[in-house]
Amino acid sequence: MARLPRLTVPGYPHHVIQRGNNRQAIFSKPDDYDMLLSLLHENAQKFGVAIHAYVLMTNHFHLLATPETDDGLPLMMQAVGRRYVRYFNDMQGRSGTLWEGRYRSTLIQTDRYLLACMAYIDLNPVRAGMVREAKDYAWSSHGHYIGQHDDKIVSPHSFFWALGNTPFAREAAYADLVRAGVTPAQQADLTRSALNGWALGEGSFVTDLQKRTARRVAKGQAGRPALPALKS
Repeated sequence: MARLPRLTVPGYPHHVIQRGNNRQAIFSKPDDYDMLLSLLHENAQKFGVAIHAYVLMTNHFHLLATPETDDGLPLMMQAVGRRYVRYFNDMQGRSGTLWEGRYRSTLIQTDRYLLACMAYIDLNPVRAGMVREAKDYAWSSHGHYIGQHDDKIVSPHSFFWALGNTPFAREAAYADLVRAGVTPAQQADLTRSALNGWALGEGSFVTDLQKRTARRVAKGQAGRPALPALKS
């Protein structure tokens, strides 16, 4: 069966996962993390993609991003992927592929899942046992959102701005949200939807989304209800 094209619709937040081939490491030193972030920042601006959240893990990375155009996200990922592989291969004296095929992604219903997805992304290093708290991990957007430092790659979504009327209030509310964590069901739904490429949202969201793209957005017939809504 032919593989479906990725589900990409402008104006919606997309959860993106890119893995190393055979789960191999895609970073070997701090400069490698900096290089990938630099490439993401450069190409997000070039192709009109707002990156709301990210985490760079040892053998994969996650993004939460909203493209302005139909091809903005795939063009950004293609440019970043190719240039980073050339850089990494040159630094390591290696050749060949680095990525586990094409990146995986899908879009999510903003009002139900955006903040949950941000917390899910921030908590990746905690789930992996790399740090005790999200604030202790250097290679994610979490530090930006809790006021530890300014991260030029990050474009906060309006739902983050709505967390409080002042920077301190927003930072405190977001820190509390991440500390509260995500449920196992939320974690499974966010991972599965991105890996399988089906939209994550309520039935009405999926039905409306199907009207905006020729690509099937949910498993089964178009308009079939999506996964159950995540509990806040």
